Amino acid sequence: MSSQKGPYELKIEPELINDPQAISDLFKKRFPQVASRWADLALTRRSIDARFGKPQYILRFEFAEKQDESSLSHLYIDATKAPVHIIGAGPAGYFAALTLLTKGIKPIVFDRGKDAQSRRRDLRAIMQDSIVNPDSNYCFGEGGAGTYSDGKLYTRSTKRGNIRTVLNTFCSYGADGDILVNANPHIGSNKLPKIIEAMRKAILDAGGEIHFNKKLEDFKRTGDQITELHFQDGEVQPCSKVILATGHSARDIFTLLHERQVLLEAKAFAMGARVEHSQQTIDQLQYHCSTRPDNLPAAAYSVVTQVDGRGVFSFCMCPGGMIVPSATAPGEIVMNGMSPSRRDSPYANSGLVTSVELADIPSEFGDSPLRAMYFQQHSEQMFFQHGDGSQQAPAQLLTDFVLQKHSSILPASSYVPGIYPADLNHLLPASISVRIRTGVKMIGNKMRGYLSEDAVIVGLESRTSSPVRIPRDKITLLHPQVSNLYPCGEGAGYAGGIVSAAIDGMKIAEQIIENRRLEIRSI
Repeated sequence: MSSQKGPYELKIEPELINDPQAISDLFKKRFPQVASRWADLALTRRSIDARFGKPQYILRFEFAEKQDESSLSHLYIDATKAPVHIIGAGPAGYFAALTLLTKGIKPIVFDRGKDAQSRRRDLRAIMQDSIVNPDSNYCFGEGGAGTYSDGKLYTRSTKRGNIRTVLNTFCSYGADGDILVNANPHIGSNKLPKIIEAMRKAILDAGGEIHFNKKLEDFKRTGDQITELHFQDGEVQPCSKVILATGHSARDIFTLLHERQVLLEAKAFAMGARVEHSQQTIDQLQYHCSTRPDNLPAAAYSVVTQVDGRGVFSFCMCPGGMIVPSATAPGEIVMNGMSPSRRDSPYANSGLVTSVELADIPSEFGDSPLRAMYFQQHSEQMFFQHGDGSQQAPAQLLTDFVLQKHSSILPASSYVPGIYPADLNHLLPASISVRIRTGVKMIGNKMRGYLSEDAVIVGLESRTSSPVRIPRDKITLLHPQVSNLYPCGEGAGYAGGIVSAAIDGMKIAEQIIENRRLEIRSI
């Protein structure tokens, strides 16, 4: 690249990644035309290229410019402005709250679950004793599903400015600055709770309110507006504007909306299972070496193929991680994955799922807008009923799954509740089983070693995204029937992951601020 503006990309050997002087010398040799301005350059992206033999780091440098101070700071309350009620304390809810506070609008946040620290006891209960708390688990509670599974900050969103705001905000509340430059930023479930707690403190210090163990049970509609929120403990809250950010697993909320004749839409999602390898196997496949050097992170992968017009793809890949139980009600088996910040587990796991379009849902689930949710729920219950009544999960050697053969012995697994041999071909819905099985063969042909003797497939992976969409106007972002309801985040069908949910929360809050400005102007 000869442009004086850059960016400038430099490939370096892994052993040099922690040697700033060597990097400086190599850069000046590679780009002599800007060598004298080295001090003005900033590292803006760090990635790994392992496509052609020995892995190399790719470092991207650009001339440092004045950063947009767009992180969510300078928070305050203007008592003359009506508060906004937010249901859900996940990334969508918290980023909406922080954004509102930049304009003096008080957020009042309610979450059915517990604060991040208190959630740990319920996670321990499901892991060790198979006790599922329907309001406090891997999906519900402060920070949402991402808090403990596991702080990945990947997104396909094209709104780069908003992504930068999200990452800057995480850094301002304690995240490592590496998330600003790493190609696949990740915080880790051991660190993210403290960051979420720091966000909570900022919201409270500015005058906002956050209430835990507050499950929305009903609401009152007057005309085309929600005028009261009714909680399970009997509290009633009058409200003027409501952000609904309850996450993709809040089935009771979808059911409540449907019963109250609030317009919903069935939505496609994806379903499959978790595939677990030893991390050493994945390192060998990706880095082309027998032992991963200390200066390379645990290797990840991403795979995708097409089977019968449907995608089969990896989802939420967790290098150096573990499989965790993500059921939100007794009587169901649900898998998810997470990694600690160091990604130092000896296991690597990833969802391997296939798209479930509305046309794929059997007619027995009716034509309700909740039919995809019913199908998802039924599949999770089938996996549970096959077992012994605990959170032990059915599993199979990946090679046996492809051959439709029973696995008599299974390898050790990161899944703490335990796994037992079962034929997932019979437990998965038939069309999904066929596509996943065919997809595994195709992926194994492309990624030699993926279909290995140490790989195990564990089910069920079903909470990839919301099976319901709560519609909203493209301009006002309001529900078409309820003129003060703002559907938001993953649960509304407009996000998929921490970053996109946070972006959607900011987007909703910014629209509320704009709508309020227009209302004042029209008076």
